[in-house]
Amino acid sequence: MRLLQILILSILLMSSKVQAQEQPEPVVNWISFEQLGDSLDSNPKPVLIFFHTDWCSYCKKMLRETFRNKEVIEKLNSEYYAVEFDAESIDSVLFDGVTYTNSSSRKRTGNYHELFKILMGESKKHVFPTTLIMNANFSVKTKKINYLSIKQILNIL
Repeated sequence: MRLLQILILSILLMSSKVQAQEQPEPVVNWISFEQLGDSLDSNPKPVLIFFHTDWCSYCKKMLRETFRNKEVIEKLNSEYYAVEFDAESIDSVLFDGVTYTNSSSRKRTGNYHELFKILMGESKKHVFPTTLIMNANFSVKTKKINYLSIKQILNIL
């Protein structure tokens, strides 16, 4: 009888662990620039744009740590549209009725997408990660060109 009780308890514990693991972790609801245009038209709200590159270790750290923090996720998902974009992307992007491209047909370090260059303005020096906070009418409110910790991004948001 004792063995049967231990077996049943073990099965119950294992099934509760499996159920707990099935709960998906909360994530930032990243959207594309294409989706952003439609979203701003139907429901204006502030926008966070996170520009990164494949080679940037601090960009990866922000994606792995800052943007996986529950408080950051809740704040972004409830109050902002969030766009994650590779500044060296060679993909064409249709935004607000205009198609933006990268002049390079191959992905290369230092060849930046037209959309990134436009949003960065006159800046000749590009540093990654770059985070832009824009108000609902899509003008830049805050520009940060460095790694942002959880505490720093929460203060900005």
